[in-house]
Amino acid sequence: MTTSRRFSDQELEALRKLRILGVRSGTGHRYTGVWVVVVRRRVFVRSWNDKPTGWYRAFRKEPRGSIALRTMEIPVRARHVRSERLRQAITEAYATKYDTKASEQWVRGFAEPGREATTLELVPA
Repeated sequence: MTTSRRFSDQELEALRKLRILGVRSGTGHRYTGVWVVVVRRRVFVRSWNDKPTGWYRAFRKEPRGSIALRTMEIPVRARHVRSERLRQAITEAYATKYDTKASEQWVRGFAEPGREATTLELVPA
């Protein structure tokens, strides 16, 4: 699958440094703050709660949406990550990026199989 464009080096660097990213599916869903990681120059998010009305399910239903990065709103498309190897690399990226004592329980939770299964890649639309 080919994307229409990739995130720029500046966008990737900002996403690497960013602790919380605003994501929104479609135009009717509100922005929700989520943890974000960059692995192999690709951008990933993972849901903590797989609620029927949550952002993850909204993206599964309507993959087009946007992210709020600094002062920009960037159109994106969400793709479900199926590769176990890639999901493991993403789990490791979460542990590396969110390495504070306060983040430990959340990082452990993101490593659980049910939460790993909610991993989405965000690609510019």
